[in-house]
Amino acid sequence: MAVMVAFLNLIIMFSVVSTSKSLSLNYYSKTCPDVECIVAKAVKDATARDKTVPAALLRMHFHDCFVRGCDASVLLNSKGSNKAEKDGPPNVSLHAFYVIDAAKKALEASCPGVVSCADILALAARDAVFLSGGPTWDVPKGRKDGRTSKASETRQLPAPTFNLSQLRQSFSQRGLSGEDLVALSGGHTLGFSHCSSFKNRIHNFNATHDVDPSLNPSFATKLISICPLKNQAKNAGTFMDPSTTTFDNTYYRLILQQKGLFFSDQVLLDNPDTKNLVAKFATSKKAFYDAFAKSMIKMSSINGGQEVRKDCRVIN
Repeated sequence: MAVMVAFLNLIIMFSVVSTSKSLSLNYYSKTCPDVECIVAKAVKDATARDKTVPAALLRMHFHDCFVRGCDASVLLNSKGSNKAEKDGPPNVSLHAFYVIDAAKKALEASCPGVVSCADILALAARDAVFLSGGPTWDVPKGRKDGRTSKASETRQLPAPTFNLSQLRQSFSQRGLSGEDLVALSGGHTLGFSHCSSFKNRIHNFNATHDVDPSLNPSFATKLISICPLKNQAKNAGTFMDPSTTTFDNTYYRLILQQKGLFFSDQVLLDNPDTKNLVAKFATSKKAFYDAFAKSMIKMSSINGGQEVRKDCRVIN
Protein backbone atom coordinates (compact mmCIF):
# COMPACT_ATOMS: atom_id res chain seq x y z
CA MET A 1 0.00 0.00 0.00
CA ALA A 2 2.80 2.43 0.97
CA VAL A 3 4.58 1.64 -2.31
CA MET A 4 1.37 2.36 -4.25
CA VAL A 5 0.88 5.72 -2.45
CA ALA A 6 4.50 6.66 -3.14
CA PHE A 7 4.06 5.68 -6.80
CA LEU A 8 0.87 7.76 -7.11
CA ASN A 9 2.59 10.74 -5.50
CA LEU A 10 5.44 10.34 -7.98
CA ILE A 11 2.97 10.40 -10.88
CA ILE A 12 1.31 13.53 -9.46
CA MET A 13 4.68 15.20 -8.94
CA PHE A 14 5.68 14.38 -12.51
CA SER A 15 2.42 15.80 -13.84
CA VAL A 16 2.99 18.99 -11.83
CA VAL A 17 6.47 19.38 -13.29
CA SER A 18 5.27 18.64 -16.81
CA THR A 19 2.32 21.06 -16.63
CA SER A 20 4.56 23.84 -15.34
CA LYS A 21 6.77 23.43 -18.43
CA SER A 22 3.85 24.56 -20.57
CA LEU A 23 3.84 27.89 -18.70
CA SER A 24 6.27 30.67 -19.54
CA LEU A 25 7.24 34.10 -18.25
CA ASN A 26 6.81 35.74 -21.68
CA TYR A 27 3.57 33.93 -22.62
CA TYR A 28 1.72 37.21 -23.35
CA SER A 29 4.70 39.27 -24.59
CA LYS A 30 3.21 39.58 -28.09
CA THR A 31 -0.52 39.02 -27.47
CA CYS A 32 -1.04 41.18 -24.34
CA PRO A 33 2.18 42.92 -23.26
CA ASP A 34 0.48 45.10 -20.61
CA VAL A 35 -1.15 42.19 -18.74
CA GLU A 36 0.92 42.55 -15.55
CA CYS A 37 0.39 46.32 -15.31
CA ILE A 38 -3.37 45.99 -15.86
CA VAL A 39 -3.80 43.33 -13.15
CA ALA A 40 -1.53 45.23 -10.73
CA LYS A 41 -3.62 48.40 -11.18
CA ALA A 42 -6.86 46.53 -10.39
CA VAL A 43 -5.33 45.07 -7.21
CA LYS A 44 -3.76 48.36 -6.16
CA ASP A 45 -6.98 50.35 -6.70
CA ALA A 46 -9.06 47.85 -4.72
CA THR A 47 -6.50 47.66 -1.89
CA ALA A 48 -6.49 51.46 -1.57
CA ARG A 49 -10.22 51.26 -0.80
CA ASP A 50 -10.20 48.05 1.27
CA LYS A 51 -7.16 46.77 3.19
CA THR A 52 -8.66 43.24 3.43
CA VAL A 53 -8.37 42.71 -0.35
CA PRO A 54 -4.80 41.27 -0.42
CA ALA A 55 -5.59 38.56 2.15
CA ALA A 56 -8.76 37.70 0.22
CA LEU A 57 -6.95 37.36 -3.12
CA LEU A 58 -4.15 35.22 -1.68
CA ARG A 59 -6.65 32.89 -0.01
CA MET A 60 -8.75 32.73 -3.18
CA HIS A 61 -5.70 31.60 -5.19
CA PHE A 62 -4.84 28.87 -2.65
CA HIS A 63 -8.40 27.61 -2.63
CA ASP A 64 -8.43 27.58 -6.43
CA CYS A 65 -5.16 25.66 -6.83
CA PHE A 66 -5.99 22.95 -4.30
CA VAL A 67 -9.13 21.90 -6.22
CA ARG A 68 -8.53 20.80 -9.85
CA GLY A 69 -5.34 22.88 -10.03
CA CYS A 70 -5.06 26.62 -10.69
CA ASP A 71 -7.87 26.80 -13.26
CA ALA A 72 -10.05 29.62 -11.86
CA SER A 73 -12.80 27.09 -11.05
CA VAL A 74 -13.25 28.91 -7.72
CA LEU A 75 -14.50 31.97 -9.66
CA LEU A 76 -17.42 30.19 -11.38
CA ASN A 77 -20.96 30.91 -10.19
CA SER A 78 -23.37 28.15 -9.22
CA LYS A 79 -25.83 27.43 -12.01
CA GLY A 80 -29.07 25.45 -11.94
CA SER A 81 -28.64 22.31 -9.86
CA ASN A 82 -24.84 22.62 -9.84
CA LYS A 83 -23.46 24.19 -6.66
CA ALA A 84 -20.05 25.67 -7.50
CA GLU A 85 -16.85 25.72 -5.40
CA LYS A 86 -17.43 29.27 -4.17
CA ASP A 87 -20.59 28.05 -2.41
CA GLY A 88 -18.85 25.11 -0.70
CA PRO A 89 -18.47 25.41 3.13
CA PRO A 90 -14.76 26.42 3.17
CA ASN A 91 -15.33 29.07 0.48
CA VAL A 92 -18.46 30.93 1.59
CA SER A 93 -16.24 33.50 3.33
CA LEU A 94 -14.15 34.16 0.21
CA HIS A 95 -14.57 37.71 -1.08
CA ALA A 96 -13.08 40.33 -3.45
CA PHE A 97 -14.14 38.46 -6.59
CA TYR A 98 -14.92 41.91 -8.02
CA VAL A 99 -11.16 42.64 -8.21
CA ILE A 100 -10.67 39.76 -10.66
CA ASP A 101 -13.76 40.95 -12.59
CA ALA A 102 -12.27 44.46 -12.85
CA ALA A 103 -8.92 43.15 -14.11
CA LYS A 104 -10.68 40.87 -16.61
CA LYS A 105 -12.84 43.74 -17.91
CA ALA A 106 -9.75 45.93 -18.46
CA LEU A 107 -7.90 43.07 -20.17
CA GLU A 108 -10.84 42.28 -22.44
CA ALA A 109 -10.80 45.93 -23.54
CA SER A 110 -7.06 45.81 -24.18
CA CYS A 111 -6.58 42.30 -25.61
CA PRO A 112 -9.91 40.45 -25.92
CA GLY A 113 -10.06 36.68 -25.46
CA VAL A 114 -6.38 36.33 -24.64
CA VAL A 115 -5.71 36.26 -20.88
CA SER A 116 -7.17 33.47 -18.77
CA CYS A 117 -8.90 34.12 -15.45
CA ALA A 118 -6.51 31.59 -13.88
CA ASP A 119 -3.52 33.73 -14.90
CA ILE A 120 -5.25 36.87 -13.60
CA LEU A 121 -5.77 35.20 -10.21
CA ALA A 122 -2.14 33.99 -10.04
CA LEU A 123 -0.87 37.50 -10.86
CA ALA A 124 -3.32 39.14 -8.43
CA ALA A 125 -2.16 36.88 -5.57
CA ARG A 126 1.47 37.84 -6.25
CA ASP A 127 0.57 41.55 -6.40
CA ALA A 128 -1.46 41.22 -3.18
CA VAL A 129 1.56 39.84 -1.31
CA PHE A 130 3.88 42.51 -2.70
CA LEU A 131 1.48 45.37 -1.89
CA SER A 132 1.34 44.06 1.69
CA GLY A 133 5.10 44.37 2.09
CA GLY A 134 5.93 40.81 1.08
CA PRO A 135 8.18 39.41 -1.65
CA THR A 136 7.56 39.53 -5.37
CA TRP A 137 8.30 36.87 -7.99
CA ASP A 138 8.00 36.26 -11.71
CA VAL A 139 4.72 34.46 -12.41
CA PRO A 140 4.86 31.85 -15.21
CA LYS A 141 1.78 32.31 -17.40
CA GLY A 142 -0.31 30.34 -19.85
CA ARG A 143 -2.84 28.65 -17.55
CA LYS A 144 -6.21 27.71 -18.98
CA ASP A 145 -9.58 28.09 -17.23
CA GLY A 146 -11.54 25.05 -16.09
CA ARG A 147 -15.11 24.28 -17.08
CA THR A 148 -16.06 22.32 -13.93
CA SER A 149 -16.70 23.66 -10.43
CA LYS A 150 -18.33 21.55 -7.71
CA ALA A 151 -18.94 22.61 -4.11
CA SER A 152 -18.54 18.96 -3.02
CA GLU A 153 -14.88 19.02 -4.15
CA THR A 154 -14.00 21.74 -1.63
CA ARG A 155 -13.69 18.85 0.85
CA GLN A 156 -10.24 18.38 -0.72
CA LEU A 157 -9.01 21.65 0.81
CA PRO A 158 -6.71 21.25 3.83
CA ALA A 159 -8.76 22.09 6.92
CA PRO A 160 -7.70 24.20 9.93
CA THR A 161 -8.35 21.09 12.08
CA PHE A 162 -5.81 18.92 10.16
CA ASN A 163 -2.93 17.28 11.99
CA LEU A 164 0.56 17.26 10.48
CA SER A 165 0.25 13.92 8.67
CA GLN A 166 -3.04 15.04 7.07
CA LEU A 167 -1.40 18.30 5.96
CA ARG A 168 1.61 16.48 4.53
CA GLN A 169 -0.63 14.11 2.60
CA SER A 170 -2.74 16.96 1.21
CA PHE A 171 0.32 18.83 0.01
CA SER A 172 2.22 15.80 -1.31
CA GLN A 173 -0.80 14.78 -3.40
CA ARG A 174 -0.24 18.06 -5.24
CA GLY A 175 3.50 17.55 -5.61
CA LEU A 176 4.32 19.94 -2.77
CA SER A 177 7.01 19.19 -0.17
CA GLY A 178 7.23 19.64 3.59
CA GLU A 179 9.12 22.88 3.02
CA ASP A 180 6.37 24.08 0.67
CA LEU A 181 3.83 23.25 3.40
CA VAL A 182 5.62 25.34 6.06
CA ALA A 183 6.40 28.21 3.67
CA LEU A 184 2.89 28.44 2.20
CA SER A 185 1.32 28.25 5.67
CA GLY A 186 3.00 31.62 6.19
CA GLY A 187 0.24 33.10 4.04
CA HIS A 188 -1.71 33.06 7.31
CA THR A 189 0.17 36.22 8.22
CA LEU A 190 -2.62 38.06 6.36
CA GLY A 191 -6.32 38.11 7.09
CA PHE A 192 -9.10 37.34 9.53
CA SER A 193 -10.62 34.09 10.78
CA HIS A 194 -14.12 33.37 12.03
CA CYS A 195 -14.56 31.41 15.26
CA SER A 196 -15.71 28.32 13.34
CA SER A 197 -12.12 27.70 12.17
CA PHE A 198 -10.60 27.47 15.65
CA LYS A 199 -13.46 26.86 18.13
CA ASN A 200 -12.44 23.16 18.28
CA ARG A 201 -9.33 24.28 20.18
CA ILE A 202 -11.11 26.24 22.92
CA HIS A 203 -14.29 24.22 23.61
CA ASN A 204 -14.50 20.44 24.14
CA PHE A 205 -11.06 19.85 22.62
CA ASN A 206 -10.95 16.18 23.67
CA ALA A 207 -12.01 13.81 26.44
CA THR A 208 -9.22 15.05 28.73
CA HIS A 209 -8.96 18.75 27.93
CA ASP A 210 -11.59 21.38 27.24
CA VAL A 211 -8.89 23.63 25.75
CA ASP A 212 -6.07 22.46 23.46
CA PRO A 213 -3.04 22.12 25.80
CA SER A 214 -0.73 23.30 22.98
CA LEU A 215 -2.40 26.75 23.18
CA ASN A 216 -0.73 29.50 25.21
CA PRO A 217 -3.11 29.87 28.26
CA SER A 218 -3.48 33.67 28.03
CA PHE A 219 -4.07 33.44 24.28
CA ALA A 220 -6.68 30.72 24.89
CA THR A 221 -8.46 32.98 27.41
CA LYS A 222 -8.55 35.78 24.84
CA LEU A 223 -9.99 33.47 22.16
CA ILE A 224 -12.65 32.16 24.56
CA SER A 225 -13.74 35.76 25.27
CA ILE A 226 -14.09 36.39 21.53
CA CYS A 227 -15.80 33.06 20.83
CA PRO A 228 -17.78 32.00 23.92
CA LEU A 229 -19.58 28.66 23.85
CA LYS A 230 -22.96 30.46 23.98
CA ASN A 231 -24.24 33.84 22.74
CA GLN A 232 -21.37 34.38 20.33
CA ALA A 233 -21.56 37.59 18.30
CA LYS A 234 -22.43 37.17 14.62
CA ASN A 235 -19.29 37.00 12.43
CA ALA A 236 -17.11 36.90 15.56
CA GLY A 237 -13.46 36.06 15.04
CA THR A 238 -9.96 37.44 15.19
CA PHE A 239 -7.04 38.46 13.01
CA MET A 240 -4.59 35.77 11.91
CA ASP A 241 -1.80 37.80 13.51
CA PRO A 242 -1.60 41.34 14.99
CA SER A 243 -0.01 42.77 11.81
CA THR A 244 -2.97 41.51 9.82
CA THR A 245 -2.50 43.64 6.67
CA THR A 246 1.31 43.34 6.60
CA PHE A 247 2.99 40.34 5.02
CA ASP A 248 5.78 39.44 7.44
CA ASN A 249 7.14 36.52 9.50
CA THR A 250 5.15 37.29 12.70
CA TYR A 251 3.11 34.12 12.05
CA TYR A 252 6.11 31.88 12.75
CA ARG A 253 7.12 33.75 15.89
CA LEU A 254 3.58 33.33 17.22
CA ILE A 255 3.67 29.56 16.60
CA LEU A 256 6.87 29.32 18.68
CA GLN A 257 4.99 31.16 21.46
CA GLN A 258 2.11 28.63 21.16
CA LYS A 259 -0.11 31.34 19.71
CA GLY A 260 -0.81 29.81 16.31
CA LEU A 261 -4.51 30.40 15.67
CA PHE A 262 -5.39 27.16 13.88
CA PHE A 263 -4.67 23.64 15.06
CA SER A 264 -3.07 23.17 11.61
CA ASP A 265 -0.68 26.06 12.38
CA GLN A 266 0.44 24.79 15.77
CA VAL A 267 1.06 21.20 14.54
CA LEU A 268 3.96 22.47 12.43
CA LEU A 269 5.98 22.06 15.66
CA ASP A 270 5.10 18.35 15.91
CA ASN A 271 7.99 17.16 13.75
CA PRO A 272 11.69 18.17 13.89
CA ASP A 273 11.84 18.98 10.14
CA THR A 274 8.84 21.30 10.09
CA LYS A 275 9.72 22.74 13.52
CA ASN A 276 13.22 23.67 12.30
CA LEU A 277 11.69 25.46 9.31
CA VAL A 278 9.29 27.38 11.56
CA ALA A 279 12.27 28.49 13.68
CA LYS A 280 14.26 29.41 10.57
CA PHE A 281 11.44 31.53 9.11
CA ALA A 282 10.73 33.11 12.50
CA THR A 283 14.32 34.40 12.74
CA SER A 284 14.88 35.29 9.08
CA LYS A 285 12.31 37.21 7.07
CA LYS A 286 14.52 36.81 3.99
CA ALA A 287 14.57 33.01 4.33
CA PHE A 288 10.77 33.01 4.59
CA TYR A 289 10.28 35.38 1.65
CA ASP A 290 12.61 33.36 -0.60
CA ALA A 291 10.92 30.07 0.33
CA PHE A 292 7.41 31.52 -0.01
CA ALA A 293 8.09 32.91 -3.50
CA LYS A 294 9.60 29.61 -4.64
CA SER A 295 6.68 27.58 -3.23
CA MET A 296 4.08 29.94 -4.73
CA ILE A 297 5.58 29.46 -8.20
CA LYS A 298 5.49 25.70 -7.66
CA MET A 299 1.90 25.64 -6.35
CA SER A 300 0.53 28.06 -8.96
CA SER A 301 1.96 25.93 -11.77
CA ILE A 302 -0.52 23.11 -11.10
CA ASN A 303 -3.02 23.61 -13.92
CA GLY A 304 -5.82 21.63 -15.50
CA GLY A 305 -7.98 24.04 -17.48
CA GLN A 306 -9.28 23.93 -21.06
CA GLU A 307 -10.29 27.43 -22.22
CA VAL A 308 -9.87 31.19 -21.83
CA ARG A 309 -13.12 32.45 -20.33
CA LYS A 310 -14.67 35.68 -21.60
CA ASP A 311 -16.33 36.17 -18.20
CA CYS A 312 -14.57 34.75 -15.14
CA ARG A 313 -17.89 33.78 -13.50
CA VAL A 314 -19.28 31.63 -16.34
CA ILE A 315 -17.87 29.07 -18.79
CA ASN A 316 -17.80 30.04 -22.47
